[in-house]
Amino acid sequence: MKTITLPDEMNLEKSQHVHVVDYSSSKDVSKQQIILNQNIISFLIEGTKEVIFDTSKLSITSSKFLIMRSGNCLMTEKRISEISGYKSILLFFSSEMVHNFIRKMELEKSEAIEPKSIYAFDYDDFLKRFVDSLTDISRLSKTIQTKLLEVKFDEIMLYLTAQYGTDFLYSLTANSDNAAQRFIRTIENSHLSKLTLKELAFLCNMSVSTFKREFEKYYSESPIKWFQNKRLEHAHYLLSQEKSPSEVYFEAGYENLSSFSQAYKTKYGVTPKHHKLI
Repeated sequence: MKTITLPDEMNLEKSQHVHVVDYSSSKDVSKQQIILNQNIISFLIEGTKEVIFDTSKLSITSSKFLIMRSGNCLMTEKRISEISGYKSILLFFSSEMVHNFIRKMELEKSEAIEPKSIYAFDYDDFLKRFVDSLTDISRLSKTIQTKLLEVKFDEIMLYLTAQYGTDFLYSLTANSDNAAQRFIRTIENSHLSKLTLKELAFLCNMSVSTFKREFEKYYSESPIKWFQNKRLEHAHYLLSQEKSPSEVYFEAGYENLSSFSQAYKTKYGVTPKHHKLI
């Protein structure tokens, strides 16, 4: 599956700082590698959506929508049935738009926030009407679209900051240039995610070979061995909570019980069935 760069591959006017796209699909996609060159609000209308970023993973139904910072992510979009479709309204906007809005509104930043790459919010009546208006705007000429969307951007940001505060807004502008911290956060937040090395490398914006080299620099062992140990430690914890080996092996990232039992015995000296002897 090839990597998709958005909004570049949607044939939009590159000089614009805000775009709206009425998107629909009759096919499911799973863990599509996406490079977002702009921030985005994804207003889900029909179907389900899961997004995995460097430090975050969120799944939503059509009762919610997502705000995502520019960067690399894995995206899954599914229909709720074979006869239904997947539909969303996408509002792309540049970081310059965010900075201009913050200056214009003289918004105050929270004393200390933990920047996130992705936020999920619930729809309400106002937001449903807002999405309807974006759908109408998407059908207008490009010239009128541009002028209206700049106003609509201010409208949605004013409403969301009034409802939820400014943390999400400042997360969109957060400096993520510290590659070492970002790399470590991605690994620590993904140790039970069952992502492949290729997917993890993509989230870190690296080739697989560079990812392996960086991993061994920080963790002094191979990614495969480190992740296996973390998953076995998690399995050990689950077994101590009275779960059976047959309930645990898949969650620990194993395809069958026998391979899980063998790996567990290698690490702990006993089979999962006899883990209480440890």
